[in-house]
Amino acid sequence: MNNTEQRIVESETRIFKAVFPNTTNHYDTLFGGTAMHLMDEVAFIAATRFSRKRVVTVSSDKIDFKKSIPAGTIIELIGKVVHVGNTSLKVLVEIFIEEMYSNVREKAITGTFTFVAIDMHRNPINVL
Repeated sequence: MNNTEQRIVESETRIFKAVFPNTTNHYDTLFGGTAMHLMDEVAFIAATRFSRKRVVTVSSDKIDFKKSIPAGTIIELIGKVVHVGNTSLKVLVEIFIEEMYSNVREKAITGTFTFVAIDMHRNPINVL
């Protein structure tokens, strides 16, 4: 395994959250905007852990909401670096729903976020 592959493996980021009523809409499911916020956060952490440089989000690709996320469930967000460029990298984020009192687990949302590494003056720099 080369250094980049090793860094990709080591930077995978997992965050668990409980879905409480204060994060849900009138359908009693997680707000889409809240899901996107959490996804950008886990993507940022994975990108930072990979590069160990200052990074900023420059885009989010298609985000697929395959399943609604009900209140009273646990979600796991997994961020993985899937592409490394010169100054940018892409992080795939998946959200899985887990029922609290069973072993049921389903993928609910996927999306890709692109980050650029920057210096102190906010100019792009090499991500590696």
